[in-house]
Amino acid sequence: MKVSIGIDEVGRGPLAGPVAVGAFWIADRKILTAARALGVPLCDSKKLTREQREIWYRAITVWQKEGKCVFSVVMISAKTIDMIGIAPAIRRALTRALYTVADSARSISTQADFTILLDGGLKAPVEFKKQKTIIKGDEKEKVISLASIVAKVTRDRHMLAKSKKFPEYGFEKHVGYGTRAHYAALKKHGTCILHRQSFLKKFHASKQSK
Repeated sequence: MKVSIGIDEVGRGPLAGPVAVGAFWIADRKILTAARALGVPLCDSKKLTREQREIWYRAITVWQKEGKCVFSVVMISAKTIDMIGIAPAIRRALTRALYTVADSARSISTQADFTILLDGGLKAPVEFKKQKTIIKGDEKEKVISLASIVAKVTRDRHMLAKSKKFPEYGFEKHVGYGTRAHYAALKKHGTCILHRQSFLKKFHASKQSK
């Protein structure tokens, strides 16, 4: 049984919030046919609107309950990113998400022949012998696109929830990225526990020099 697990990360560059890695396995490829009825493109999550991503996510969660797919999203906090760095944080999230999905696949078929498909510069742990890193993989491989979507929606929902606790930053709009509005809020209110201090060294330095 050939098994492809797609991997993608979301939130590498924001000033605030966690980084998220999604792993996705299609147990029943018929979902790709059923997906056409959604009327929403299957592509890199960044090319979809928030509403389109939510349509996908709702369908995916139903499919997972029906045993037609398995996905896992692991998020690593800003505090941990500051402690160990963004690259190690992504590796930690990737490993946890991948093993969760791989264990589910193995429970269905102990003879599963794994191929791990990863977006961009991501790499799986070395024990996964069959792995392929694909530039713009979230545009070329459907299983990576699905991993991208679940990671993006999970992280965005997390930031939306946090925006209610920290309304002054506008996280519900920019989800932690360095927009003009976000920098304006930082100048006015300073940072909060969601901010990656290691990403804001230049900002702090510019404030100190004034």
